[in-house]
Amino acid sequence: MSLDLTAQEVDEVWTEALSHPASQESPEESGEFVQTDPFDPLDVSWLHPSETGQGTTRSLQLREGLDLKIFDAPLSYESSAAEPETLCDAVEFHFHIQGHHEDGLTQVGDREFCIYGSGLHPQHCLYSPEQQSLEVWLHVQTEALRSILADESGELPREVVHWVRSAEEQRYARVGKMTPPLERVLWEVVRCPCQGRLKRLFLEGKVLELLSLMMGWEQAIQGRRAVEVPARTRERVHFARELLLQNLHKPLTLAELAQRSQLSESALKRGFKQEFGMTAFDYLLNYRLEQAREMLERGTMQVAEVMTAVGLKNRSYFAAAFRQKFGQNPKQYQQQFWQ
Repeated sequence: MSLDLTAQEVDEVWTEALSHPASQESPEESGEFVQTDPFDPLDVSWLHPSETGQGTTRSLQLREGLDLKIFDAPLSYESSAAEPETLCDAVEFHFHIQGHHEDGLTQVGDREFCIYGSGLHPQHCLYSPEQQSLEVWLHVQTEALRSILADESGELPREVVHWVRSAEEQRYARVGKMTPPLERVLWEVVRCPCQGRLKRLFLEGKVLELLSLMMGWEQAIQGRRAVEVPARTRERVHFARELLLQNLHKPLTLAELAQRSQLSESALKRGFKQEFGMTAFDYLLNYRLEQAREMLERGTMQVAEVMTAVGLKNRSYFAAAFRQKFGQNPKQYQQQFWQ
């Protein structure tokens, strides 16, 4: 059996449990917090009650503004209503050794990770299939992040400055694939054998390694983007984009786009990715979904009509793609504007 809680309900469980001492019942039967490390009162684990499946969520406060959680339990959830827009004042890293979830900004699967910056998290639905999950979550308050990474003037490195955004901006979110060095560090965190101060020193060192790997990953992405696209190629790539958008109902193949844009297929693929950060057909899908969102907000068309208007034919595919991007099915999204 799986744990079926929304993000808000999880927060309520933690708040309630921390405000009451552990009972005398078997922890596995009642579901409660216990002190994981007898030498560290800030290292506690939630023992999930037996009816939800055996598992633990371990929480460690390493220093002010620097928290680590290790989730190892069965899990499934799907929001029946959209989670509200929230303001987040921390940078969060979710490392999925095993497990899958979707929210309003990302879809993260097995052996993937996500970086969430500070700022506004849009209204969204949560979804995770029934599964066994093993995840490491790192929460770093913005001031703690500055104390670790900022220079003498208090400025963050350019590679990560976009992690911290204002209260009016949507938070940054990006998903990446695990690498062997990253997996090694995560397993060392999960299997840390130490206790007390030695454990804290060990885990803080691992957190710094994780931040270093994330910073290097961002640096590599920006380095790829910095590759200059020749002026003629850029002009041809933008022409290809216009062709793509002019043919929503009968998309051109890559070969046709390349031929009409006077580029080789490889040059078109490479140039499109450098200019727009995604493939031509990912760009087309993103454009279709944005157009669909605007039509649904206007409320003058049914979902099936909107799907047809943006050039899509498979309703299941449309619903899945829309939910992945906006966190809700098209009908749910429309209903919040026109009830």
